[in-house]
Amino acid sequence: MEHTPPAEPIWRPSEERIRRARITAFVEWLARNRGLQFADYESLWRWSTTDVEGFWSAVWQFFDVRASAPYARVLDEPRMPGARWFEGARLNIVDQVFRHATDARPAIVARNESGARAELSWRELTRQVASLAESLRSHGIAPGDRVVAYLPNVPQTMVAFLACASVGAVWSVCSPDMGPVAVLDRFRQIEPKLLIACDGYRYGGRTYDRASVVAEIRAALPTLAHTAIVPVLGESLDASKFPGALAWKDLVARKAELHTEQVAFDHPLWIVYSSGTTGVPKAIVHGHGGVLLEALKGIGLHRDVQAGDRFHWYTSTGWIMWNVQFSCLLVGATSCLYDGNPGWPDLGALWRFVADERIDFFGAGAAFYANCMKAGIEPAQIADFGSLRTLGSTGSPLPPEAYRWVYAHVKRDVWLVSIAGGTDLAGAFLTGLPTLPVYEGEMQCRALGLKVEAWDDAGRPVLDEVGELVCAAPFPSMPLYFWNDPEGRRYRESYFDAYPGVWRHGDWLRLVPRPEAVGAIIYGRSDATINRHGIRMGTAELYRAVEAIPDVLDSLVVDLEYLGRASYMPLFVVLREGVELNDALKQRITARIREALSARHVPDEIIAIAEVPRTLSGKKMELPIKKLLLGHPLEKVAHPDAMANPASLGWFVEFARRRAQAPAESK
Repeated sequence: MEHTPPAEPIWRPSEERIRRARITAFVEWLARNRGLQFADYESLWRWSTTDVEGFWSAVWQFFDVRASAPYARVLDEPRMPGARWFEGARLNIVDQVFRHATDARPAIVARNESGARAELSWRELTRQVASLAESLRSHGIAPGDRVVAYLPNVPQTMVAFLACASVGAVWSVCSPDMGPVAVLDRFRQIEPKLLIACDGYRYGGRTYDRASVVAEIRAALPTLAHTAIVPVLGESLDASKFPGALAWKDLVARKAELHTEQVAFDHPLWIVYSSGTTGVPKAIVHGHGGVLLEALKGIGLHRDVQAGDRFHWYTSTGWIMWNVQFSCLLVGATSCLYDGNPGWPDLGALWRFVADERIDFFGAGAAFYANCMKAGIEPAQIADFGSLRTLGSTGSPLPPEAYRWVYAHVKRDVWLVSIAGGTDLAGAFLTGLPTLPVYEGEMQCRALGLKVEAWDDAGRPVLDEVGELVCAAPFPSMPLYFWNDPEGRRYRESYFDAYPGVWRHGDWLRLVPRPEAVGAIIYGRSDATINRHGIRMGTAELYRAVEAIPDVLDSLVVDLEYLGRASYMPLFVVLREGVELNDALKQRITARIREALSARHVPDEIIAIAEVPRTLSGKKMELPIKKLLLGHPLEKVAHPDAMANPASLGWFVEFARRRAQAPAESK
């Protein structure tokens, strides 16, 4: 059976929180300036998705977007793909950042796992960005040129991005824990002119020298005119390891005024990538204007981050949440960066960082909270969270028990906002609102301006049933295009093949009617569906059931349908240290699945493994493992360099080999 939505919320906002929320000010602004009145959030959402021109122009005006030339119209035609937004406007996203410059608070605060701390004032951030931008221009970087970075989550990365955007160049970054194959699969596609790389990085108490990897990347990118090196491992740099490279300290030492190139609304801002675990990753291009409006709406209205707040989302530079980390600067908040392993030296490290830096908004992947919960961590006993108002979660569905853990062991009066969307739209389809209650296991609402629906097999919208997550109207932060996809074939195949003119996201979604708004539950990827005896189910429900057992730390399920053979569904489980997968535990797992789901969804076999293969952003690699076990060669289904834990694949390769050699009747 599916997750039964709880009748009562686990948290409600105070009257004071509702009064101070940005969304409250936005609704009042709409009443004053547009004569619009809304009885509740749902009516506001309906207006935002039916009058999309009215809504997005309101976001522009409410946040006072600065443009050197006005737009002629909001939208040329409401079509997907191909909608053209705010034609005629000339702007630069960097202008929206530095309008908030102040001496009252820092722009960036950074810490690493060694405890080293750095602070950049707004004055110093402006100086460094202006200097680097001038250096880029002097080295021939022009609007439209690609600048790629191989950097960790440090202040220099933020400086590099802002300088790149200010000159109209196109930014793309990979995390230095990615190997050369994965990096080149991405960067080679976009023919960069400049590489900004680090000498190495630290993670989990170890130091990783990346000089040889940087050399390999440089050699394989013939379009590079220059390489710049950022010293991360120490103050000084061994220049002999990077022959002919530019030194970061020289690039940010120029005296210059900040000058931003004014570009079209749809001028490319950055290129981000699909996971790349099953093939060459898609190079997804987003524009200045679309990213700006989606970020202002998302960070400002939905996540209620305001000027003076301290914002931290734990991320690496290889995840779209790094881009969200940047977006808090657009509303005048301080961006708090943490570079390193969130579990080193223990799972209290990030919680202590949040307390020490008096962070207002702390976000992380759902897996981080689940790991803390499973490990018995009680953050409220570790640190004082007097400043903490909001916890964010994304990356995978946050199970109901994790909601309960947050309110029992982190803070009773904290807003827990779970979101889903991602790289493809540089934003969230499903999100939160500080004026709505929180129900455990659910996201609070559909995002404004995004016509998110759940569709059944016949392409009809359904409510309180599981269906395909679609977006039925265009929005400004849709990808402009994929790089090296001149006819748009891969772009259309990725989002619009299933329902022409309608965006299919690839998730199972259930929309839950509530008195205050329509909530949402994600049931896993629709391309990794379990189909047992004619009953379809998303994998997230099974994970919720299995991982509720204290001895099970993690799990992975795949439903294998063989031509001419009975289907086979193994469940792989990661167990708590010292726990054995004996018959008693197998029976507990089986009973839990029968109770929570149905007898049809009991696996054919339960197998203990050391770790679940995950992408760099922490997603379980269901589809690659499914393909591997169906007989596809490893090199066709998974790129180890694009994984967080590539060593985990070895076990599955051997398991697939043994199954392939076993007699057919035993499979």
